[in-house]
Amino acid sequence: MDGNGRWAKARHRPRGFGHRAGVESVRRIVEDASDIGLKCLTLYSFSTENWSRPRAEVAALMALMREYIEADLDRLKREGVRIRILGTRKGLSKDVLKLVDRAVAETNENTDFNLNIAFSYGGRDEILRAVRRAVAAGEDFQSMTEQGFATYLDTADLPDPDLVIRTSGEKRISNYLLWQAAYAEFVFTDVLWPDFGRAELIAALKEYTGRNRRFGVSDESEVA
Repeated sequence: MDGNGRWAKARHRPRGFGHRAGVESVRRIVEDASDIGLKCLTLYSFSTENWSRPRAEVAALMALMREYIEADLDRLKREGVRIRILGTRKGLSKDVLKLVDRAVAETNENTDFNLNIAFSYGGRDEILRAVRRAVAAGEDFQSMTEQGFATYLDTADLPDPDLVIRTSGEKRISNYLLWQAAYAEFVFTDVLWPDFGRAELIAALKEYTGRNRRFGVSDESEVA
């Protein structure tokens, strides 16, 4: 969800103004995704690299995370949304940890829509943590399968993403779902995240559905 800062700068406002507008986009896009029939949405809200941002900006982002959960949790519960937080707990304050644990626990039985928030998340960090969990469980890496290893990832019982959308004109993966996105389709848009809405989501989905997903299989093999 890139472009909050640039969106604010274009309006001669501080970055925090852009991040707050970005939260409103989150609210809209979660509703839109559910309305049009999607069952699983993952939002990359704060990366492990984002900890290097100015302290005031990090504090503002943490405050927005708390505000979003506190304001929206009851509604999300009523609407059948299951919340999962992907990422490391390292560095998160006790109040943030308590709140995200509450959100996960109170929506754990919901099945209508999966909302995954990648918060303090990095793909390389996730893989390292998965390896450590597998080692601690006594796994034999000589015989381990990809499916077996995936059970130690943050996304253990979730499907791999079909589509990854990146806003604001950036065209890189930025340490996001490195394992899971091996065969995902990518859509890059110049739209800044606060301006990304239902129309942009539908346009990305239409582009995705028009592609031929071969998963490494050649056209010749398909014809045969």
